[in-house]
Amino acid sequence: MGRAGKALKQVLEDYGISQNQVAVKMGIGRANVYRWVNEIRDPGAEMVIQLRDALHQIDPNAATTFVELYLGQPED
Repeated sequence: MGRAGKALKQVLEDYGISQNQVAVKMGIGRANVYRWVNEIRDPGAEMVIQLRDALHQIDPNAATTFVELYLGQPED
């Protein structure tokens, strides 16, 4: 599946953030976050922005890492 789920999974593991914390900050059910993390479903573009914002509220560094992993590194 998509890059967003992989990036989210890594960020949650690296920063010790729970799926529930993200769901609460986003005002959605934890099942949605579970589906993204386990690559059952991809979040839409609007949800990716909301994910970034929720992560930023929890830990700004986690949000930065999520964006970097999701977008990838620029090529020289």
